[in-house]
Amino acid sequence: MEYYCAYQERCYKEVEEKLYSFSVNSSEKEEILTYLIENNFINEERFAQSFVRGKHNYKFWGKNRIVNELKFRNISSRIITIALKEIPEETYLKNFHQLAEKHWHNITERKGPKKNKKFVDFLLRKGYETNLIYEKLNELETGN
Repeated sequence: MEYYCAYQERCYKEVEEKLYSFSVNSSEKEEILTYLIENNFINEERFAQSFVRGKHNYKFWGKNRIVNELKFRNISSRIITIALKEIPEETYLKNFHQLAEKHWHNITERKGPKKNKKFVDFLLRKGYETNLIYEKLNELETGN
């Protein structure tokens, strides 16, 4: 389990599920998890920060999707707030604008409601905020 945690940042839930897959009884599981936490193999804050950086920088996820994924992994709101500070606001906006413009030009539909829907849906799935999406849509539609 040390190797499993050292190979890649893991959250408590992932390690717990891995132990469950090995059919470890509950007292042994608690003992192993306690050991891993005490020896800093599991650190939720470090996991969340790494997760935020990776998902934004490589998959270009927005904050909404990142927050939902971290909540799914039972990461506390306090840790999520700290982790989101890993993305500088200017980098976040730069990545959003690049992704939005690239996707706008890759949509094969002609300008109109169908193209707009595809554009908005894509960015919502990526986890970006609706106000950002609609501001960018207006900008691209008018050609400014």
